[in-house]
Amino acid sequence: MARGKRYAVAASGQWTDEEEGRRRLPSGEVHAWEPGRNETVCGLSLSRSRLVRFPHVAWPDTFPESGGAADRVRRQCPRCASVAGRRGPDARPRWHRTDPRP
Repeated sequence: MARGKRYAVAASGQWTDEEEGRRRLPSGEVHAWEPGRNETVCGLSLSRSRLVRFPHVAWPDTFPESGGAADRVRRQCPRCASVAGRRGPDARPRWHRTDPRP
């Protein structure tokens, strides 16, 4: 995850988990979102894209291996994942120079 920033989730759909006490959870395509802003990290407008905000769901909870709110998430935005952090089989290590030129 990016240092110092906490990202919430904006999604194309929502569902209610009856087992967790009727908690709203994201479904469909998810995007990283900074609470207090009107756009996702990748630049989509929340209102024009008709995305639902989930300030109580953290971005890392949308990854399948987290066991969090990822039950009905179909796709994570790759542009948001590159900024907010990505884990899983397609994760690449951060770029760094191993032998810089003098």
